[in-house]
Amino acid sequence: MLRNVAVVIVDGFTPFELGVVCEVFGIDRTDDGLPSYDFAVVGGEPGPLESSSGFTVQPRFGLDRLASADLVVVSAVGDSRLYHPDGAEFPAPMIEALRASLARGTRVLSVCNGAFALGAAGLLDGRRCTTHWRHAAELAKRYPEAIVNPDVLYVDEGLVVTSAGTAAGIDACLHLVRREQGVRVANGIARRMVVPPHRDGGQAQYVDRPVAVPSCDTLGEVIGWMQRHLAEPVTIRQLAERAHMSERTFARRFVQETGTTPLRWLTGQRILLAQELLEETDASIDLIADRAGFGNAATLRHHFRIWRGTTPQAYRRAFCPDDGTPGRDAWGGYSSDSSSGRNTVGMAG
Repeated sequence: MLRNVAVVIVDGFTPFELGVVCEVFGIDRTDDGLPSYDFAVVGGEPGPLESSSGFTVQPRFGLDRLASADLVVVSAVGDSRLYHPDGAEFPAPMIEALRASLARGTRVLSVCNGAFALGAAGLLDGRRCTTHWRHAAELAKRYPEAIVNPDVLYVDEGLVVTSAGTAAGIDACLHLVRREQGVRVANGIARRMVVPPHRDGGQAQYVDRPVAVPSCDTLGEVIGWMQRHLAEPVTIRQLAERAHMSERTFARRFVQETGTTPLRWLTGQRILLAQELLEETDASIDLIADRAGFGNAATLRHHFRIWRGTTPQAYRRAFCPDDGTPGRDAWGGYSSDSSSGRNTVGMAG
């Protein structure tokens, strides 16, 4: 049962990620017929502990409090601590306490880059996991036995759960509540928090460069041409001819160098261009679809939803600064209906 929850913080902790856990598990909502939790904020090292924003807290509990918890949450830290030059991002007693928690069957959850603490404890070895997309490559580099997926909001590996960046901690916490205590409880907490109980999609829509970069330059000239001519229809035969290869050889070499097929790589580049146009221009969806090589808005919407888990209109509303025009949507019209935004955008950081 999910009744006793402890969240561990260290010096340099980030307030929002801690606040997410406190909001889900640290508030008494029994007046709404929801369960209460025995909740504690635990110092992973002696306090007072200073946040990344400059204020300090003095946790009431030490690491011994983890022994009674059935969920241990590791919150995130600021970049200055995460990339500490001596490599000691998390204190040894905290790492040992995390190992002991898992050994006795306690579920462990990391929020954002708190996954690095789980990695340091060896809890990610052989397990699928995630973290904020900005830190995913570093997590994989430091802990090569971990199976890092940078495209999802959270990964549930049974006793070990990891969440992606910032607000994805809400998704992971509500997922655990839903799994352990049912949909009614998760929905009730979400309603009080004024957040969706479940978001579609993943964190891929927030990544700056989601398309693989070639590992060598055998096809560099052809790939450069493809990037400069995204709006033009192209076939594998045309690309193979440009590379002076047979179609079969070209397709095989392309996968070797980029890790994906020519069509998928091209679609990813077109999606990326569409994102940039949605963020930086007021062009209509039809015009963006044409400039990005999708031909029409329907095709763009189809691929955008597959790749980013949301619609172009919703993406634009989430990532474009408010131009001061009430109700302006991505089609240049005016509407108070936000249902097309689904639950994916405007929520994760």
